[in-house]
Amino acid sequence: MQRGKRNLITDVTGLQVGNASDDHLRSGTTVLCGDAPFAAAVHVMGGAPGTRDTDLLAPDKLVQEVDAIFLSGGSAFGLAAGDGVMDGLRAQGRGFEVGTVRVPIVPGAIVFDLTNGGDKQWTENPYSNLGRAALSNAALDFAIGTNGAGTGAMTRQLKGGLGSASAVLDCGITVGALVVVNALGSAVAPGRRQFWAAPWELGDEFGGLGISQQADPGAEFLPEKQLGEATTIAIVATDAKLSKPALQRMATAAHDGMARALVPSHTPFDGDLVFAVSTGAKDLPDPVVTPFQLGHAAASTLARAIARGVHAATPKAGDLQPCWSQL
Repeated sequence: MQRGKRNLITDVTGLQVGNASDDHLRSGTTVLCGDAPFAAAVHVMGGAPGTRDTDLLAPDKLVQEVDAIFLSGGSAFGLAAGDGVMDGLRAQGRGFEVGTVRVPIVPGAIVFDLTNGGDKQWTENPYSNLGRAALSNAALDFAIGTNGAGTGAMTRQLKGGLGSASAVLDCGITVGALVVVNALGSAVAPGRRQFWAAPWELGDEFGGLGISQQADPGAEFLPEKQLGEATTIAIVATDAKLSKPALQRMATAAHDGMARALVPSHTPFDGDLVFAVSTGAKDLPDPVVTPFQLGHAAASTLARAIARGVHAATPKAGDLQPCWSQL
Protein backbone atom coordinates (compact mmCIF):
# COMPACT_ATOMS: atom_id res chain seq x y z
CA MET A 1 0.00 0.00 0.00
CA GLN A 2 1.29 3.46 -0.87
CA ARG A 3 -0.03 7.02 -0.89
CA GLY A 4 -1.88 8.34 -3.89
CA LYS A 5 -0.47 11.14 -6.05
CA ARG A 6 -2.22 13.96 -4.17
CA ASN A 7 -2.72 12.12 -0.87
CA LEU A 8 -6.32 13.36 -1.06
CA ILE A 9 -9.67 11.64 -1.51
CA THR A 10 -9.65 12.98 -5.07
CA ASP A 11 -7.04 10.37 -5.95
CA VAL A 12 -10.16 8.26 -6.46
CA THR A 13 -10.70 9.13 -10.12
CA GLY A 14 -13.99 10.88 -10.83
CA LEU A 15 -14.32 12.65 -7.46
CA GLN A 16 -13.86 16.33 -6.65
CA VAL A 17 -14.00 18.33 -3.41
CA GLY A 18 -14.94 21.96 -2.85
CA ASN A 19 -14.54 24.13 0.24
CA ALA A 20 -16.22 27.36 1.31
CA SER A 21 -15.24 29.18 4.51
CA ASP A 22 -16.31 32.27 6.43
CA ASP A 23 -13.61 33.38 8.84
CA HIS A 24 -15.93 35.90 10.53
CA LEU A 25 -18.43 33.12 11.16
CA ARG A 26 -15.53 30.77 11.91
CA SER A 27 -17.24 27.98 10.05
CA GLY A 28 -17.67 26.52 6.60
CA THR A 29 -18.81 23.71 4.35
CA THR A 30 -17.13 21.01 2.29
CA VAL A 31 -18.73 19.12 -0.62
CA LEU A 32 -17.76 15.87 -2.31
CA CYS A 33 -19.15 15.48 -5.81
CA GLY A 34 -18.43 13.32 -8.83
CA ASP A 35 -18.26 13.36 -12.59
CA ALA A 36 -21.35 11.15 -12.34
CA PRO A 37 -23.65 9.98 -9.52
CA PHE A 38 -22.02 7.46 -7.20
CA ALA A 39 -23.15 4.69 -4.86
CA ALA A 40 -23.11 5.55 -1.14
CA ALA A 41 -23.83 4.15 2.31
CA VAL A 42 -23.39 5.39 5.88
CA HIS A 43 -22.70 4.04 9.35
CA VAL A 44 -23.28 6.03 12.55
CA MET A 45 -21.55 5.19 15.85
CA GLY A 46 -21.66 8.46 17.77
CA GLY A 47 -24.38 9.27 20.26
CA ALA A 48 -25.32 12.73 18.96
CA PRO A 49 -25.40 12.75 15.13
CA GLY A 50 -26.77 15.51 12.90
CA THR A 51 -27.64 14.31 9.42
CA ARG A 52 -29.70 14.90 6.28
CA ASP A 53 -31.17 12.20 4.00
CA THR A 54 -29.03 9.42 5.44
CA ASP A 55 -32.02 7.05 5.61
CA LEU A 56 -31.90 6.95 1.81
CA LEU A 57 -28.53 5.23 2.02
CA ALA A 58 -29.75 2.11 3.84
CA PRO A 59 -29.20 -1.03 1.73
CA ASP A 60 -32.94 -1.70 1.44
CA LYS A 61 -33.91 1.78 0.21
CA LEU A 62 -34.77 2.71 -3.39
CA VAL A 63 -32.03 5.27 -4.05
CA GLN A 64 -28.92 3.59 -5.43
CA GLU A 65 -26.78 6.63 -6.22
CA VAL A 66 -26.29 10.18 -4.92
CA ASP A 67 -25.09 13.36 -6.63
CA ALA A 68 -23.01 14.79 -3.78
CA ILE A 69 -22.33 14.55 -0.05
CA PHE A 70 -21.77 17.61 2.12
CA LEU A 71 -19.99 18.03 5.45
CA SER A 72 -20.65 21.27 7.30
CA GLY A 73 -20.14 23.25 10.44
CA GLY A 74 -23.06 25.06 12.05
CA SER A 75 -24.73 22.26 14.00
CA ALA A 76 -28.36 21.86 12.88
CA PHE A 77 -28.17 25.20 11.03
CA GLY A 78 -25.46 23.68 8.84
CA LEU A 79 -27.89 21.19 7.36
CA ALA A 80 -29.09 24.07 5.18
CA ALA A 81 -25.83 23.69 3.25
CA GLY A 82 -27.58 20.84 1.48
CA ASP A 83 -30.10 23.31 0.03
CA GLY A 84 -27.32 25.30 -1.60
CA VAL A 85 -25.65 22.19 -2.97
CA MET A 86 -28.99 21.04 -4.42
CA ASP A 87 -29.57 24.44 -6.03
CA GLY A 88 -26.13 24.38 -7.60
CA LEU A 89 -26.51 20.84 -8.90
CA ARG A 90 -29.96 21.57 -10.32
CA ALA A 91 -28.53 24.58 -12.16
CA GLN A 92 -26.01 22.16 -13.70
CA GLY A 93 -28.82 19.87 -14.84
CA ARG A 94 -27.87 17.21 -12.30
CA GLY A 95 -30.24 15.09 -10.26
CA PHE A 96 -32.78 12.28 -10.30
CA GLU A 97 -35.20 12.84 -13.17
CA VAL A 98 -38.88 13.02 -12.18
CA GLY A 99 -40.99 14.14 -15.12
CA THR A 100 -39.66 17.52 -16.17
CA VAL A 101 -37.87 18.11 -12.85
CA ARG A 102 -34.46 16.98 -11.66
CA VAL A 103 -34.01 16.34 -7.95
CA PRO A 104 -30.37 16.18 -6.79
CA ILE A 105 -29.79 13.60 -4.04
CA VAL A 106 -27.48 15.20 -1.46
CA PRO A 107 -27.03 13.52 1.93
CA GLY A 108 -24.87 15.26 4.51
CA ALA A 109 -23.80 15.66 8.11
CA ILE A 110 -22.80 18.46 10.43
CA VAL A 111 -20.47 19.22 13.32
CA PHE A 112 -21.09 21.55 16.25
CA ASP A 113 -18.95 24.72 16.05
CA LEU A 114 -21.34 27.31 17.50
CA THR A 115 -19.17 28.14 20.54
CA ASN A 116 -15.79 28.45 18.87
CA GLY A 117 -15.53 32.23 19.04
CA GLY A 118 -17.04 33.10 15.65
CA ASP A 119 -19.91 35.54 15.17
CA LYS A 120 -23.07 33.43 15.05
CA GLN A 121 -25.56 36.31 15.35
CA TRP A 122 -26.72 36.11 11.74
CA THR A 123 -30.14 37.32 10.58
CA GLU A 124 -30.26 34.80 7.71
CA ASN A 125 -28.83 31.29 7.82
CA PRO A 126 -25.52 31.51 5.90
CA TYR A 127 -25.05 27.81 5.22
CA SER A 128 -27.11 27.53 2.04
CA ASN A 129 -24.80 30.05 0.38
CA LEU A 130 -21.75 28.25 1.78
CA GLY A 131 -23.00 24.97 0.36
CA ARG A 132 -23.49 26.40 -3.11
CA ALA A 133 -20.10 28.14 -2.98
CA ALA A 134 -18.38 24.91 -1.90
CA LEU A 135 -19.93 23.08 -4.86
CA SER A 136 -18.78 25.79 -7.27
CA ASN A 137 -15.23 25.44 -5.87
CA ALA A 138 -15.08 21.68 -6.44
CA ALA A 139 -11.75 20.57 -7.89
CA LEU A 140 -9.16 17.83 -7.73
CA ASP A 141 -6.91 19.85 -5.43
CA PHE A 142 -8.24 21.45 -2.25
CA ALA A 143 -6.86 22.77 1.03
CA ILE A 144 -7.03 20.82 4.28
CA GLY A 145 -6.64 22.04 7.87
CA THR A 146 -8.49 25.27 8.72
CA ASN A 147 -10.65 25.22 5.62
CA GLY A 148 -14.17 24.31 4.56
CA ALA A 149 -16.13 22.41 7.19
CA GLY A 150 -12.96 22.25 9.29
CA THR A 151 -12.64 26.04 9.59
CA GLY A 152 -13.93 26.19 13.15
CA ALA A 153 -13.30 22.64 14.29
CA MET A 154 -11.79 21.91 17.70
CA THR A 155 -10.71 18.79 19.59
CA ARG A 156 -10.02 18.09 23.24
CA GLN A 157 -7.04 20.45 23.45
CA LEU A 158 -6.04 21.49 19.92
CA LYS A 159 -7.69 23.03 16.89
CA GLY A 160 -9.19 20.40 14.64
CA GLY A 161 -9.63 20.74 10.92
CA LEU A 162 -10.39 19.20 7.57
CA GLY A 163 -8.26 16.19 6.74
CA SER A 164 -7.78 13.93 3.75
CA ALA A 165 -5.53 11.06 2.69
CA SER A 166 -5.38 8.31 0.10
CA ALA A 167 -3.88 4.90 -0.48
CA VAL A 168 -3.33 2.70 -3.52
CA LEU A 169 -3.46 -1.02 -2.85
CA ASP A 170 -1.06 -3.39 -4.56
CA CYS A 171 -3.97 -4.66 -6.65
CA GLY A 172 -4.48 -1.15 -8.08
CA ILE A 173 -7.62 -0.21 -6.16
CA THR A 174 -7.59 3.31 -4.66
CA VAL A 175 -9.07 4.31 -1.29
CA GLY A 176 -9.45 7.89 -0.05
CA ALA A 177 -10.74 9.59 3.08
CA LEU A 178 -12.13 13.04 3.85
CA VAL A 179 -12.86 14.04 7.45
CA VAL A 180 -13.89 16.95 9.67
CA VAL A 181 -12.12 16.52 13.01
CA ASN A 182 -14.17 18.19 15.73
CA ALA A 183 -13.82 15.52 18.39
CA LEU A 184 -14.29 15.39 22.13
CA GLY A 185 -11.16 13.23 22.17
CA SER A 186 -7.56 14.10 21.36
CA ALA A 187 -5.57 13.29 18.22
CA VAL A 188 -2.26 13.43 20.12
CA ALA A 189 -0.92 11.70 23.20
CA PRO A 190 -1.26 13.76 26.42
CA GLY A 191 1.46 16.38 26.69
CA ARG A 192 3.08 15.19 23.48
CA ARG A 193 3.19 16.07 19.78
CA GLN A 194 2.95 12.46 18.58
CA PHE A 195 -0.30 11.48 16.92
CA TRP A 196 -2.23 8.41 18.01
CA ALA A 197 -2.40 7.57 14.28
CA ALA A 198 1.41 7.33 14.04
CA PRO A 199 1.54 3.54 13.43
CA TRP A 200 -0.31 4.08 10.13
CA GLU A 201 1.60 7.15 8.92
CA LEU A 202 3.01 6.85 5.40
CA GLY A 203 6.22 8.84 5.20
CA ASP A 204 6.13 12.09 7.17
CA GLU A 205 2.61 13.19 6.17
CA PHE A 206 1.87 14.48 9.67
CA GLY A 207 5.31 15.17 11.08
CA GLY A 208 6.99 11.77 11.06
CA LEU A 209 7.45 11.88 14.85
CA GLY A 210 6.70 8.21 15.39
CA ILE A 211 4.80 6.54 18.20
CA SER A 212 4.47 8.11 21.64
CA GLN A 213 5.62 6.04 24.58
CA GLN A 214 3.55 8.10 27.01
CA ALA A 215 0.19 6.33 26.68
CA ASP A 216 -1.41 5.50 30.03
CA PRO A 217 -3.72 2.49 29.61
CA GLY A 218 -5.34 3.32 32.95
CA ALA A 219 -6.14 6.95 32.15
CA GLU A 220 -9.75 8.00 32.80
CA PHE A 221 -10.88 10.82 30.54
CA LEU A 222 -13.41 13.49 31.46
CA PRO A 223 -15.38 15.36 28.78
CA GLU A 224 -14.25 18.90 28.01
CA LYS A 225 -17.25 19.56 25.75
CA GLN A 226 -20.95 19.27 26.45
CA LEU A 227 -23.43 16.79 24.99
CA GLY A 228 -23.79 17.40 21.25
CA GLU A 229 -20.80 19.74 20.97
CA ALA A 230 -18.37 17.24 19.43
CA THR A 231 -18.43 15.20 16.25
CA THR A 232 -16.06 13.70 13.72
CA ILE A 233 -17.68 13.13 10.34
CA ALA A 234 -15.98 11.42 7.44
CA ILE A 235 -16.27 10.04 3.94
CA VAL A 236 -14.25 7.07 2.69
CA ALA A 237 -14.23 6.43 -1.05
CA THR A 238 -12.99 3.84 -3.50
CA ASP A 239 -12.98 3.20 -7.23
CA ALA A 240 -13.83 -0.47 -6.60
CA LYS A 241 -17.31 -1.51 -7.71
CA LEU A 242 -19.22 -2.12 -4.47
CA SER A 243 -22.91 -2.59 -3.67
CA LYS A 244 -24.65 -0.55 -0.99
CA PRO A 245 -24.36 -3.41 1.57
CA ALA A 246 -20.65 -3.73 0.80
CA LEU A 247 -20.21 0.03 1.16
CA GLN A 248 -21.98 -0.03 4.51
CA ARG A 249 -19.55 -2.72 5.66
CA MET A 250 -16.66 -0.55 4.44
CA ALA A 251 -18.02 2.43 6.38
CA THR A 252 -18.35 0.26 9.49
CA ALA A 253 -14.75 -0.93 9.20
CA ALA A 254 -13.55 2.65 8.66
CA HIS A 255 -14.73 3.55 12.16
CA ASP A 256 -11.73 1.55 13.41
CA GLY A 257 -9.57 4.30 11.96
CA MET A 258 -11.43 6.89 14.00
CA ALA A 259 -10.75 4.89 17.16
CA ARG A 260 -7.07 4.56 16.24
CA ALA A 261 -6.64 8.30 15.72
CA LEU A 262 -8.84 9.88 18.44
CA VAL A 263 -8.83 9.01 22.13
CA PRO A 264 -11.54 8.63 23.27
CA SER A 265 -13.87 8.28 20.28
CA HIS A 266 -17.50 7.29 19.64
CA THR A 267 -18.62 8.83 22.92
CA PRO A 268 -22.23 9.69 23.82
CA PHE A 269 -21.24 13.35 23.25
CA ASP A 270 -19.94 12.80 19.69
CA GLY A 271 -22.03 12.33 16.55
CA ASP A 272 -19.37 10.26 14.81
CA LEU A 273 -20.33 8.84 11.41
CA VAL A 274 -18.72 7.63 8.20
CA PHE A 275 -20.12 7.76 4.68
CA ALA A 276 -18.69 5.30 2.14
CA VAL A 277 -18.87 5.92 -1.61
CA SER A 278 -17.89 4.03 -4.73
CA THR A 279 -17.41 5.34 -8.25
CA GLY A 280 -17.59 1.75 -9.52
CA ALA A 281 -14.80 2.31 -12.03
CA LYS A 282 -12.98 -0.97 -11.33
CA ASP A 283 -14.17 -4.52 -10.81
CA LEU A 284 -12.98 -6.27 -7.66
CA PRO A 285 -9.73 -8.11 -8.44
CA ASP A 286 -10.77 -10.80 -5.95
CA PRO A 287 -14.37 -10.92 -4.64
CA VAL A 288 -13.22 -12.44 -1.33
CA VAL A 289 -9.82 -10.90 -0.62
CA THR A 290 -10.36 -7.36 -1.96
CA PRO A 291 -13.32 -6.42 0.32
CA PHE A 292 -11.23 -7.65 3.26
CA GLN A 293 -8.37 -5.40 2.16
CA LEU A 294 -10.69 -2.45 1.56
CA GLY A 295 -11.91 -2.48 5.16
CA HIS A 296 -8.39 -2.25 6.53
CA ALA A 297 -7.37 0.35 3.94
CA ALA A 298 -10.40 2.51 4.75
CA ALA A 299 -9.62 2.40 8.47
CA SER A 300 -5.91 3.19 8.14
CA THR A 301 -6.52 5.91 5.55
CA LEU A 302 -9.15 7.57 7.75
CA ALA A 303 -6.76 7.48 10.73
CA ARG A 304 -4.13 9.22 8.61
CA ALA A 305 -6.64 11.79 7.35
CA ILE A 306 -7.63 12.67 10.93
CA ALA A 307 -4.02 13.27 11.92
CA ARG A 308 -3.40 15.30 8.75
CA GLY A 309 -6.41 17.53 9.48
CA VAL A 310 -5.11 18.44 12.94
CA HIS A 311 -1.51 18.68 11.72
CA ALA A 312 -2.51 21.15 8.98
CA ALA A 313 -4.61 23.48 11.15
CA THR A 314 -3.43 27.09 11.06
CA PRO A 315 -3.74 29.79 13.73
CA LYS A 316 -6.15 32.69 13.38
CA ALA A 317 -6.92 35.69 15.57
CA GLY A 318 -9.42 34.85 18.29
CA ASP A 319 -8.66 31.12 18.42
CA LEU A 320 -9.80 29.39 21.60
CA GLN A 321 -7.27 26.58 21.18
CA PRO A 322 -3.68 26.36 19.92
CA CYS A 323 -2.74 24.57 16.70
CA TRP A 324 -0.52 21.50 16.64
CA SER A 325 2.16 23.63 14.95
CA GLN A 326 2.27 25.89 18.01
CA LEU A 327 3.09 23.13 20.50
